[in-house]
Amino acid sequence: MDTRKSNTSMVVAGLLLGLFMSALDQTIVSTAMTTIIKKLGGLDKFVWVYSAYMIAMVVATPIFGKLSDMYGRKRFFLAGVFLFIAGSVLCGTAFNMEQLIVYRAIQGIGGGALMPIVFTIIFDLFPQEKRGKMMGLFGAVFGLSSVFGPILGATITDNISWRWIFYINVPIGLLSFLFILSAYHESKNHRKASIDWLGALLLAGGILCLMFGLELGGSEGWAWSAWNTVSLFVAAGVLLLLFLVAERYAKDPIIALQLFGKRLFTSSMMISFLYGGVMIASATYIPLFIQGVFHKTATQTSTVLIPMMLGVVVSSQIGGRVVGKLRFRDVMVVSALTLIVGSTLLGFVMDLSTSRLVITLFMIVIGLGMGVSFSLLNISTLGSVPPQYKGSASSLITFFRTIGSALGVTVFGALQKHEFQSAVQSMPGASPDMAAKIKGGQALLDPAVQAKMGIPANVMQLLIDKLGHSILYIFQWSVLLPVIALVFALLMGNARLETPQRAPQGAGHGEAQGEGAPVRGEPSAVRE
Repeated sequence: MDTRKSNTSMVVAGLLLGLFMSALDQTIVSTAMTTIIKKLGGLDKFVWVYSAYMIAMVVATPIFGKLSDMYGRKRFFLAGVFLFIAGSVLCGTAFNMEQLIVYRAIQGIGGGALMPIVFTIIFDLFPQEKRGKMMGLFGAVFGLSSVFGPILGATITDNISWRWIFYINVPIGLLSFLFILSAYHESKNHRKASIDWLGALLLAGGILCLMFGLELGGSEGWAWSAWNTVSLFVAAGVLLLLFLVAERYAKDPIIALQLFGKRLFTSSMMISFLYGGVMIASATYIPLFIQGVFHKTATQTSTVLIPMMLGVVVSSQIGGRVVGKLRFRDVMVVSALTLIVGSTLLGFVMDLSTSRLVITLFMIVIGLGMGVSFSLLNISTLGSVPPQYKGSASSLITFFRTIGSALGVTVFGALQKHEFQSAVQSMPGASPDMAAKIKGGQALLDPAVQAKMGIPANVMQLLIDKLGHSILYIFQWSVLLPVIALVFALLMGNARLETPQRAPQGAGHGEAQGEGAPVRGEPSAVRE
């Protein structure tokens, strides 16, 4: 047992840097992708630059969460930082799209370790009355990374080289690694247990088949009804069913299924899943809408999400501060209602004539509704499980949010494409193959594509208007997600964060009592 006290300030700095690095890399690549394709080629494969990272992170997240419960947080956080740095360096040296895709997967494995362990360490390190504020601070990092990622990616690509959007992770990661290595001292004996290899393999196989099916489905040669696409989903269903059976009988399961018997835990997971879908719909389609309606380039719209993400940052901070005073249900009901209002404004009030200022206000409402979840759901989840499951529980929040985003991208993309193509086919004088050529219509926003297609200006503007209407159609459907999330928020019951009334002198910090130990005078993190 390491009895040394952790240097809290340095640990927090190291965790913030690690989380910022991982979250930043999910957004910084987007504005550089056009340049990367020009340099490396592989236009038909570029989507896998995003998908490889996401798939690897989704598969790695619950496994690293479980391992951190068994063998300690520190070693797996450091391993995640190392893998992320190694993957970043390799990405910067890639000379073709295939290499870049493989190296992004290495980054994703590292990210799968960083995301859940960061929040678990914070929960272990700080006493109850400080956890809300700290979770709010760390939740705000997601919003900041989304703001700075596209801007930083465009700036670095235009002024230095696209390779430096990956190399920039090296100094950030090294500082994070050194801070945690030197300042974080775990004071808790972690139980040694056998690794559930069967469960890990079944889970990884099932998630891989599901994610590949979602990514490939609807593309050329992979129609949704084609045997190869259907077989991926069937394989995913079979493997995940076998995983559930294996976990039921495993001595030390990767995911303890009994946790889902807790109403608060299950509700938190489902809200995270649904909010992931709302966020990806907003982050994906708001920039496209503004790019088309206001005739902006992709680079010019790199800052368009700033109002929404600033709302996320503010809301995350508020959520962290009020969580000790109100029930989880009360806070999340307000969050879900705010998100319903924001989604309704985007889907049913906004149209092609709406001004940028009004759209900005709508985006702020979306951000305010969403940000609370980044801080509160981690607290409600981690506080509702025994200490030996905190790593797994934290990883599942990230897992469900990411799966929600992946499903959201696919389902909303299919809906938007169908709506757009139906509108194009109904246009007077439209050729039968026009809808098939322009697919979902996003390519129409590229001036080079417009020039290549040779479509008259008046027809092109009509097509872009149809694209705008198809995006509004997506926002209308997206209202369902916060409505369902509201139901789960109501099911959270009367649980709230248990704040200690009085702690003996010398027991003011988690590291002084033994990491993860409850503050004296409080029976548990959450009172239900």
